[in-house]
Amino acid sequence: MLLTPEIIFRRVEDITPAYLQSQGITALVLDVDNTLTGDGSQQLDPGVSAWLEAMRAAGVSLTIVSNNTGRRVRPFARRIGLAWVPLACKPLPVGLMVARRRLGVPRRQMAMVGDQLFTDRLAAGLYGIRCLSVLPRTPHDKSRGVRVKRRLEAPFLRRYYEKGGKTHGSE
Repeated sequence: MLLTPEIIFRRVEDITPAYLQSQGITALVLDVDNTLTGDGSQQLDPGVSAWLEAMRAAGVSLTIVSNNTGRRVRPFARRIGLAWVPLACKPLPVGLMVARRRLGVPRRQMAMVGDQLFTDRLAAGLYGIRCLSVLPRTPHDKSRGVRVKRRLEAPFLRRYYEKGGKTHGSE
């Protein structure tokens, strides 16, 4: 099903270059809020910064695809040195199409990394790429719409765990 996660990582930092290589993934499309940083934050945790450097060193191509405006995404993306696609319209795959064209990779070598099933996971499924889901970085979402979506995600997450799915990564 398009909304049930394929795999869930505890944090983005738990996705390793070795794992990506084993899956044939050479490019990652990254969400911002609650994936790379806290909801609405412009700060980058040192662990995420080190993870980005490790991905670059391993030759993994990276870009940001966000539903946020350029005003929100631009300063963050520039600070960490990544290209970005704002107003991506996820769950529609429009932003992913733009990112793939820029990255110059086939879909089979590309994966979406994000924390929401109704945007990131669904967009990836509709576009035909893998989604590496992560748990939200912060426990509280600022947006009422995101809080509603979190409640709607619960049955899909429950199904993932009932079928033997695990949260991968360190505690």
